[in-house]
Amino acid sequence: MAVALVCASCGTTKEAPKLPYFQNLKEADGALPENVSNYKIRIQPDDELIVTITSAVPEATAMYNVPLGNPSTRGNVNVTSSPRMQTHIVDRNGIIHLPVIGAMKAAGMSTDELAEVIKSRVAEQVKDPYVRVELLNFTVNVMGEVKSPQRMAVNKERFSVLDALAAAGDLTEYGKRDNVLVIRTENGKSTYHRINLTDGSLYASPYFYLQQNDVVYVEPNDIKVDNSKYNQFSAFKLSQMSLIVSAASVIASLVIALAVK
Repeated sequence: MAVALVCASCGTTKEAPKLPYFQNLKEADGALPENVSNYKIRIQPDDELIVTITSAVPEATAMYNVPLGNPSTRGNVNVTSSPRMQTHIVDRNGIIHLPVIGAMKAAGMSTDELAEVIKSRVAEQVKDPYVRVELLNFTVNVMGEVKSPQRMAVNKERFSVLDALAAAGDLTEYGKRDNVLVIRTENGKSTYHRINLTDGSLYASPYFYLQQNDVVYVEPNDIKVDNSKYNQFSAFKLSQMSLIVSAASVIASLVIALAVK
């Protein structure tokens, strides 16, 4: 028992992790590093967009809100319960197909930029149209040492890594705050970047704001890793001891039985 207690204590002698964020902000007050204040999320192939086209005279824009009848583009549009809200899938070439307007490039634009382009096209036929484009499939995966790992749907376009971690319940005490991994796929290529939550310069990182389908992974710190190894070793030793005790019990039973005879 004494040996077991000593081993147990050895498994948790690692230095306690530093839990606070932004540890290098020493002053009581000050300016954070400048982030990308003009950041806008960019439309990518396979994105699903909601396009709303209206005007003061609803009948004038009705033709822009009907299902496409062209067989070559059928299936790219799904009509929702509202005739003014349709979902459009951006194809692999970055193109969407709109009623009346037809095919147009969408990938690489922000939703505001695409709305302005559509508006200019509609304005050729309709007075003072209103166009709104929304990204429907903005999701982020948060994994690892957070309190509530999950795939989350995002309802705003400026969504930071801090927003994602807060929505996942924050890091556990076993999460590495100085080495959070962000995996991103752009133009069919996956890249990764490591960010340091203890450093205020995080705000200037291009990975501070998240994009569609980003994965945020929080690695376990050394204490969690060592505890896991110790628990596995303890379970193995316990299994071995149980086997030895069982074998000894069987042998003892046989010896007693032979002695009785």
